[in-house]
Parts: sequence; structure tokens; C-alpha cells
Amino acid sequence: MELNVFKEKESNIRSYCRSFPILFNRAKGAFLYDDKGKKYLDFLSGAGTLNYGHNNPSIKDAVMAYLERDGIVHGLDMHTTAKKDFIETLEKLILKPRGLDYKIQFTGPTGTNAVEAAFKLARKVTGRKTIVSFTNGFHGVSLGSLAATGNSHFRNASGVELSNVMFMPYDQFLGEQVDTIDVFRRYLADSSSGLGLPAAVIVETIQGEGGANVASEKWLKDLRQLCDENNMLLIVDDIQAGVGRAGAFFSFESAGIVPDMVLLSKSLGGMGLPLSIVLLKPELDKWKPGEHNGTFRGNNLAFVAATEMIRKYWSDNAFQKSIMEKADYISKRLEKISGEHPGKVIRKGRGLLQGLEFANAENAGKVARASLKDGLIIETSGTGDAVVKLLPPLIIDHHLLEEGIDILHDAVSSVLGAPRQDNVVRRSSLVGEAR
Repeated sequence: MELNVFKEKESNIRSYCRSFPILFNRAKGAFLYDDKGKKYLDFLSGAGTLNYGHNNPSIKDAVMAYLERDGIVHGLDMHTTAKKDFIETLEKLILKPRGLDYKIQFTGPTGTNAVEAAFKLARKVTGRKTIVSFTNGFHGVSLGSLAATGNSHFRNASGVELSNVMFMPYDQFLGEQVDTIDVFRRYLADSSSGLGLPAAVIVETIQGEGGANVASEKWLKDLRQLCDENNMLLIVDDIQAGVGRAGAFFSFESAGIVPDMVLLSKSLGGMGLPLSIVLLKPELDKWKPGEHNGTFRGNNLAFVAATEMIRKYWSDNAFQKSIMEKADYISKRLEKISGEHPGKVIRKGRGLLQGLEFANAENAGKVARASLKDGLIIETSGTGDAVVKLLPPLIIDHHLLEEGIDILHDAVSSVLGAPRQDNVVRRSSLVGEAR
């Protein structure tokens, strides 16, 4: 009954709440609490927006202190001390140490705004229209970014023709034996392929909504080379896989490539505050003043939160090391689960964006629902929602990470009909009971 107001008054467009029909009241760290005080371990993390947990204390303190001194909250794209601090901190602690020379464009506050801006700029700079995207890619649902999104569920809602984007097969989309960069190269070389010279290529190094598909380092290097050979801009959409989710701050760092543009959003806002940017090579900055704008292109509270996040976690390599240790633990646990059910489930992903893909897609939904009953919030993604995807906060304590995967392990065993082999007794004091 308490949820009826949402059913009666909110649009049918609502989605996440259908998978998690709970009235949430508060959140802290890795936990969400309902209105009765029951707590849930959060392996969704705002679809990758809460890398640093709910209400991260140091980030929250910085935001509260800024508000207490009547700091500017909204200022269009005017100069503010909050923006200055963010730009200088990003440059000093993130860009310079990685040898990256980028200018920063502040777009509207969501990821799709950054995608739209990057497409417009690529077309403006090159004088060409076509953008190449990849199978299973997800880049947003406003019309420009939707044209580059592969999922038919989203595309079918557009109401108009989606144009000026052509899709190429992602790494291993055609099987391990097929070099899909070579396929792309052949399309470019053949004047009868139907693909003219594109303005740009957009790619996720890890396809989050696409099902935790990972592009190999070699594939990414070859893609960078192909773009260079054909004077195409390379845009890396790091909206979900960036800001530490893949281990390093940028997901492409391990491949040793330098994109022409990088798109950041989601966890860039530090504690869930909306903030999106386009990082672009200086020579690409051909915009005229105000040519691409937005009322909320510069959330000063998010600047404060992002600055504190970078200073606290990215001043040295310690945090990145801790992420990789957790990623290794997740990989081993998920490999163990898949090993118990050969042919029925496989591990996918990289860093703290990993998942289990089920041969029978219906089982993924069953596992997610069983996990929720035991106090774990986890989502499905990929083709047919066949992948149960783990997005725990990067700051999660190891014992909570272990607890969450224990719940997932039990759920998989329950759904696939095989008992747990290690007889782990879950620590019920951590998950599911009233506070």
C-alpha cells in the first residue's frame, strides 16, 4: 500500500524501482536502508554513480562546509572558486601525472549531455557526419546518443529515425577467432561497403549496460591506430567504467592509448551529485562561445565534491592498488561460481565492473531476485538481461565484499540447483536485519 502513490502518480517509465520495490529512506557507505530500518548491501551503486559510497563522510563534509559559507550553488558557466579548485585539482592530480593534455568542456549534468557535445564537436571539427559505434554499446537515450546505443529496447522508443551512426562489431562479438578491427578496416577500405569516412568512433573499454564486455588492450591499441590512419577522432565513453571503476582513474590507461576525447560523468560528482565533462585535445576546441550550452553546465556543489574525491583518493597510488586487490578477489570468487556450473554461467568484466552471464537469461533475473530477498541489491544487464552485474562501491570493506558475493553465490546455487560446496554460514549481523 505504501508504494501505491508511485504506481498511481508516477509515469510508467520508472524502471529500477520495479526490480527493487522497496521504500528506501537513508543510505550510508555500502548500505541502503528502507523506511523500517532494514538494510541492504548495495552492489548497484547508482548504476556506477556512487563509486565512493553513499554519503561519503569527507566528501559530504566538504559540501556541507561550502553550503554553510553560502558558496555559490548555481552560476551558469561563470567563474567560481569551486570550479577553479576542481579544474586545478583535476589537472594536478589526474591529467598531468598521466601525461594527458586536455581542455575541459562542462556540459549539462548527465552523461548523455557529454555524448551529445562530443558528437557535435567531432562533426564540427571534421566536417563529416557519421559516428561509428559498436554492438552492445550504450551511450544514452537523448536522440544523438541513442543513435549510437545498440539496445533495441531503447532505440524503439525514439519515435523518429536514428541516423548518422553506423555500428561495427565489438571485440569478440563475432567470436574469438575474428579480428573485428580488421573487419572495420575492410569496411573503410572498400568504397562499396556503405561506410563513408566517419567523423569519429565512440567506444566503451568495458561495456557496462551491454553486459560487462571487455575490449582487450590489443584491440584498443589497434582501434587507436586505425583512427590515426584514417583521420577519425577516437572518443572513449568512460561514464560508467571511469573514475576508478576499472582500477585506474581512466579505464583506458592499461592499454596505453590517448583518446581524442574522454567523456566522464556518474561518479565524477563524488557522492552522486550530477556532473559531466568532455575532455578534449586542445586543437579540437573549435567551439564558438555558447555554441553548445545548458543552464546546468556547472554544478558547483559537484565541483566541491569532485575536488574532495580526487584529493582524498587519487593523491597517490594506494587507492588504485586497493581497487585492484578487490577486483582480483571478485574475479576469483566469480570464477569459482562459474566453475561449479560449467556451461551454465561464465564470469565477465574487469576491475569492479564484473558479472556472471547465464546461458539461460531467465536465470539471471531469478538470481537477482533471490539476492534481494537476502539483502543484496544487484542488477542485470546485457542482451536479454542475461548478466548479473556487480557494481559495489570502490571503498567497500573486504568483509562486506565477501558477504555480498556469499549472498550471490547462494542465489546462483539455489537457482541452478546445486548446493554450496563450502557451507559458508552468512554473517546475518551484516545484511538484511533491522538497524
